[in-house]
Amino acid sequence: MIRILLAEDDEAMRGYITRALENAGYSVTAVCSGTEAVPFLKTEIFDLLLSDIVMPEMDGIELAQLCNELSPDTKVMFITGFAAVTLRANREAPHAKMLSKPFHLKDLVIEVERMFEDAVPVRV
Repeated sequence: MIRILLAEDDEAMRGYITRALENAGYSVTAVCSGTEAVPFLKTEIFDLLLSDIVMPEMDGIELAQLCNELSPDTKVMFITGFAAVTLRANREAPHAKMLSKPFHLKDLVIEVERMFEDAVPVRV
């Protein structure tokens, strides 16, 4: 089963995304900040880091850079509602996928599925 670490500071958004991905057959560990995600990255293996970019304490770009150091095989997808931040993310994490808010949860699931086309989870 594909394992996703979700870092999203908005509680409602975190819940919606978690449910959508779990319903699509993914295993999701959801945290509310980059700093809360770090211990998970240090002790567990994830296939995808799905992170908001603008978060307090540690932003998503810093988290993705740390993820790349700790787990270089983990894919990264950013979600953001800030266009200017998207430009910075593209420069500092060029291999990451970007999804702009607002997005439809169905579109998020499709983008995650595309990242793992060879390992798409079986829908129940």
